[in-house]
Amino acid sequence: MREPATRPRTRGALAALAALGCVGTAALAGCSGGGGDHGVSRNAPASSRGASPSPSPTPDWNPRPGSVAAVGDSITRGFDACSVLADCPEVSWATGTDAAVRSLAVRLLGASKAADHSWNHAASGARMVQLPAQMALAAKERPELVTVMIGANDACRDSAALMTPVADFRASFTASMRQLRAGAPKAQVYVSSVPDLKRLWSTGRVNELGKKIWDLGICQSMLAGADDLGPAAVARREAVRERVVAYNEVLREVCAKDRHCRYDGGAVFGFRFTSAQLSPWDWFHPSRDGQARLAEIAYRNVTASQPPA
Repeated sequence: MREPATRPRTRGALAALAALGCVGTAALAGCSGGGGDHGVSRNAPASSRGASPSPSPTPDWNPRPGSVAAVGDSITRGFDACSVLADCPEVSWATGTDAAVRSLAVRLLGASKAADHSWNHAASGARMVQLPAQMALAAKERPELVTVMIGANDACRDSAALMTPVADFRASFTASMRQLRAGAPKAQVYVSSVPDLKRLWSTGRVNELGKKIWDLGICQSMLAGADDLGPAAVARREAVRERVVAYNEVLREVCAKDRHCRYDGGAVFGFRFTSAQLSPWDWFHPSRDGQARLAEIAYRNVTASQPPA
């Protein structure tokens, strides 16, 4: 496993970010949008106002699955957790091998088995419309558990007007579950709620360098004019948050219709990230410590005898 790079928080990092136009539209997303290998890695280094959920019908839930496949966006790819503007799948909350994170796969399977029985099909920049293709790849692995964390990029757009409509989000997630079931009818599915982007704005805006990086184009629907507290800016941020709440309700409802699916009950949405749990490169994606907290949440919910209430 490659040792994650560490770099000082200097103007050099800011200059490197400024040179990359692809930062533009995606928050919690990265730049790649998938790449030629669809973001696949067998853990090798890559070069509350949430919904009020009711328990999913999971009478046959196995709290100790023997293999894990992950789908989603840059959070699951560990984007910006190790070095500037780069995926770092070894620190992924779902399938990473980093000892400090202790990913869900490592906690469930042990470090040696996790290396051979987990797969990361997430792609930085992915939105819900791209999830069916990821699910098809995951199904080919015949995993006992599939983790899903996606939706932040549907809300993080250049403007609030460009956010994915809730109906389209629902249609794509429903199609994703159908795609998985076509190839892996009995695979368990753990669905994470979308993080509270407004809380991430509130936490990260105390860092002056972070706000300069945000101005380069990260998640403008939420982060544009980070210090603007005027009525229009406040209303815009609240609209983004309300859309995330609506996405989480879709995740809960669609998951509840599948007997082998478990939603996290809004746990990630409700988690209060601190500055130490945000990337030192963009002050928005989870840091290594943030990834570890996500792994803890997932492990607690996957191994619980009952789904979150």
